[in-house]
Amino acid sequence: MFVVRGGQPLRGTVAVSGAKNAALPIMAAALALDGPTTLRNVPELADVTTLGQVLQSLGVQCERLPGGVLTLAVDDDQPCLADYELVRRMRASVCVLGPLLGRRKRACVSLPGGCNIGHRPIDLHLKGLRALGAEITVERGYVFAKADRLIGTEIYLGGSFGSTVTGTCNVMTAACFAEGTTTIAAAACEPEVVDLGHFLNRAGAKISGLGTPVLHIKGVERLHGVEHTVIPDRIEAATLMVASAITGGELRITNVCRPHLAAVTDTLRSIGVSIEGSGTTLRVAGHQPLRPCDITALPYPGIPTDVQAQLMALLTQADGISVVNDKVFPDRFLHIPELCRLGANVRREGASGIIAGGRPLSGACVMASDLRASAALLLAALAADGDSVIRRIYHLDRGYERLERKLNVLGADIHRVTDTPENMPQSLLLSADEECEPTVDSTDSPPPPKFLTRARQHAE
Repeated sequence: MFVVRGGQPLRGTVAVSGAKNAALPIMAAALALDGPTTLRNVPELADVTTLGQVLQSLGVQCERLPGGVLTLAVDDDQPCLADYELVRRMRASVCVLGPLLGRRKRACVSLPGGCNIGHRPIDLHLKGLRALGAEITVERGYVFAKADRLIGTEIYLGGSFGSTVTGTCNVMTAACFAEGTTTIAAAACEPEVVDLGHFLNRAGAKISGLGTPVLHIKGVERLHGVEHTVIPDRIEAATLMVASAITGGELRITNVCRPHLAAVTDTLRSIGVSIEGSGTTLRVAGHQPLRPCDITALPYPGIPTDVQAQLMALLTQADGISVVNDKVFPDRFLHIPELCRLGANVRREGASGIIAGGRPLSGACVMASDLRASAALLLAALAADGDSVIRRIYHLDRGYERLERKLNVLGADIHRVTDTPENMPQSLLLSADEECEPTVDSTDSPPPPKFLTRARQHAE
């Protein structure tokens, strides 16, 4: 767990790590390559380690080198089973389905796990692969897919909540091996999908239309190993921008791709955050009063759903009413009751969070429900008065590289400790020896502690 002492503005320079959501599908695509592949700017994350284990079980040698370098090479192209015990740990493991089917013509992949942020079926993945000619069945929690040959075709990947990012990655990689040309309509435009496409093109694929909703993929017989540098993590960059704003600090954030952050930058400026940029650097200052704002999370180039919780934490400090909608994952609001434990005034109404901002936050014990919720709670704890405890921080480790170390260098006070009573801050413990109110009752029941008496008086 984290023990966080809030109230300190963050100041200094911090570098953004490589993008988790780009590194994972690129690693999975290495299954389809002949020859060694070298990836640079790969973050050291629990999810990267987990996918490395999945790939090793599928015959890929994975070696982590210093400086964010990862080498991958297929030494056995026979295994096709991605087992539940590994895949259940994170949803991105399903990205091995397309490369396995495209290169090895068969795959048996467990249905994925991942964060608890709402219903996330893989029906669009399977729809796209079936359109290419794959025979697919789902039995006993596994996807069984096979295809003696894949045939290029026209595929529509739009869904109820927009395009599918991992589905686009799966279908695009498999289509690289299809005979003829494949056209994917309603393809995801996220930078991470584009980065995978650049990686595949560098390996010999013929993909055009990257960054647009329509992709054209001309099939090839083989892909070869390459060297590739993963793009910066736009979600980590956005989280650091909010950290500067919510603490009233001033940060210089390096290794960013500013075009990827256009929607977040515009929104933060409308809230009252000062942002200046040049090249791969942003300067973010949160000195002025924050203004309320209505926000809707949308597929790229809109505000990412992965930044929705962090922005909600920030808006608890904006004086006025804000509304946050999520059109990508309408149920992604498990952080709301935890923010309320820190003193925020937030309620959920359907697919929206309503924030009555401007109330000071105070330290409390909170529980992270998913990766981005854990980041939002950490940000709120940095702005809160006193000590806070954040449990289940293993969620945070899945997507942020040494985040507490980066923040501590900037002036934060965050300690990673074992979740035991001995490590709980005294300010958050209710003492069994707390003085009791005097009572005239002669029963054997002990009088209520003072904090209960005060609570009852407040309720009355």
